[in-house]
Formats: sequence, structure tokens, C-alpha cells
Amino acid sequence: MQAAFLSSSIPATSYSSSSFLLPQPPQAPARLPLPSSAPTRVAVARRAAEAGRRPGRRCVPASASSSPATTAAATEVPGTMKAWAYDAYGDATVLKLDEVAAVPPVADDQVLVKVAAAALNPVDFKRRAGKFQATDSPLPTVPGYDVAGVVVKVGGEVKSFKEGDEVYGMISEKPLDGPKQLGSLAEYVAVDEKLLAPKPNGLDFAEAAGLPLAILTANGGLEKAGLSAGKSVLVLGGAGGVGSLAIQLAKQVYGASTVAATASTNKIELLKSLGADVAIDYTKENFEELPEKYDVVFDAVGQGEKAVKVVKEGGSVVVLTGAVTPPGFRFVVTSDGSTLEKLNPYLESGKVKPLIDPTGPYPFSQVVEAFSYLETGRATGKVVISPVP
Repeated sequence: MQAAFLSSSIPATSYSSSSFLLPQPPQAPARLPLPSSAPTRVAVARRAAEAGRRPGRRCVPASASSSPATTAAATEVPGTMKAWAYDAYGDATVLKLDEVAAVPPVADDQVLVKVAAAALNPVDFKRRAGKFQATDSPLPTVPGYDVAGVVVKVGGEVKSFKEGDEVYGMISEKPLDGPKQLGSLAEYVAVDEKLLAPKPNGLDFAEAAGLPLAILTANGGLEKAGLSAGKSVLVLGGAGGVGSLAIQLAKQVYGASTVAATASTNKIELLKSLGADVAIDYTKENFEELPEKYDVVFDAVGQGEKAVKVVKEGGSVVVLTGAVTPPGFRFVVTSDGSTLEKLNPYLESGKVKPLIDPTGPYPFSQVVEAFSYLETGRATGKVVISPVP
């Protein structure tokens, strides 16, 4: 079934609302009192001082060109929203658009985000296929881990964000262990404060949405592998969402002396543009047969048995998917807004750049098509959904 699914594109369909999919909204919509105009910098600083927090922290001023969602903070929050959901595991055809899903409630330590853009990851379709049923949240599920948007409501214990802040993040702390039932492929999503960071200045919402899970995975894997200045690294799958960021972080953040990466023929120049010193065309060369050895091998494509053949003695092999062969180790990302915030300067300076697949961004109406394309394994960078209504 999977092979047949991967070989064809399933057209997106507008489905009628399905009351069995998601909890139904309350009769009266939740209303959010908001100022009629954006506050000045002085007003923001005064308000922050009165609240006992440092002015400007975790606050990125909205720009007029960022997205229509930036105006959401000046409007009331409705009781219903559009959301993509599934109530059974399966291929992409189980996804349906619920046009009257309830806007999620906001806990004291959460904020409600008006979604401007979201992104898909391989874990999304693996979860939808039922690969993680034992640890998944109950069905029905609104998929989506990555989000970028605008805060429109804050819980009573939230200190770092206010209404109108532009944010991005990975909404589930542990993607495989009890991930959130209501994800980012919806107009609104409730997110724990600690999982979000200010959207980097200079990036639009689509670019920001493609980053959280991928950049946290790349950074966390390299960090756990012990990559540091002067060491060498080989990235397997350098043109993918995680691999493209692993190349850049290895060079710009960790100071690797040599960064090598693999990709197919038409993506070799892309690897070089991302900062790879050595670009290996896996359709022409078997990387495991080359004489070079590396301090760290970052395996984003499931070639663990081959990866251990090119690591130096005492080195590390990071495995994201597939079988793990010693000395390789499995790495599963944990969401953390503070790590995103630490990486923001590299994104704002342009030293590290998001990579969006050229077929996108996909509009919200084409989520099924976006999933179908991602599952072909041919995506370059991230598959992004934008704009979200």
C-alpha cells in the first residue's frame, strides 16, 4: 500500500466538516479584549516594567509585510476554526478538513497562536500511519509539529510573551511520547510557553515555520555527538530539511574544520552553497568506500551500517532513522524554545538559512498534496504550509 501511495499524487480535496473529528466548540465564541492599535515601543517598555519583566524580551515587532496573521491580535478569537484532522491511521487520504473545529483552550502556562504557517516532517506521516500508536495521543488528531504565527491570547502564568508577539516553535516537547492531540495544521494552536521563541527578524512566517523541529534535531544531534571546532563531520542526506541545517550549523556554529555531505547529482551545488567542503554524489560514489574518515557522521537517511565504516576511532555516529549499529546512537529531538532563541542570531545574520522545497509553500487547502509529496522522499529542504487562513 505504501509503495502505491508514494508513486502517485493524491489531489487535495475540500471536505465537508465532520463532527466526529474534533471536539465541538462552545455555543458562544470566546472573546478576547484587545487594544485597537499596536502599542508604541515606550508603551511596551512601560507595560513590561509594570509586569516586572525585562522589556523587549521574547518580543519581535510585527512587520506589515510578514503575514495577514499579524493583525490577528487586534481581533477577537472565534470559537471555531478550520483544521486538518484524521480519526483513523492510514495514508494521506485519512486527512479531512474540519471547518468547525473548536479553538483549543489555553492552559495557564500556554499561549494561543494564530497560525500563519506550518511545516511537515517525516514524523508527521509516520505518526499518521500509526507507527507510534503505543505512545501517541488519542485520536482524532490534528497533525503538525512546526508552527510560526502570532500570539493572540496568553495564559495566566505566562511571563515571556504578550498578545501580538510573532513566535515560532515545535509544539510538542517529545514528538514520539504523548505528542499534542491538536497540532499546527489548524488556524489556532495552544502551545506551552517554554517551547516557543521569538520569530527571527528578517525571516517571514513560512521560513520560520520550516525551522523548529529540523534545526533542533540538527543542533541536538551535533551537540550530543561532541562536534567542536577543528573536528570533521559527514552529513548523510545533506539536502533534506535536517541535513541542510546540519551542514550550516556544523560550519557556522560548531566550527567544524571539514564538512562533507551526500546528495543526488542535481543537488551537489546546493550542498556547496550551504557550506559543504566536500560534496559526495551518492549516485556515482559509495561514501563508505572512500578513504576519508570523520570525527562525526550525522545520518539523517537511515544508513547506519554504512555510516560506521567512515567514522574515526573514538568518533560518533548520530542516527535519526533506521537501524543503529555501534558505535552509532539514536537521537530523538526534544522541543526547547530557549535553544531556538540561542540560534536566532545565526538566523538573523544570515549565517544559517532556512531551505524551503521549491514546490512550496503549499496553501492550506493542499495539505493532502503536501503530505503526498513529502512521502516521495524527494523534497529539498522543508515542505511548508503557508498561508494558513
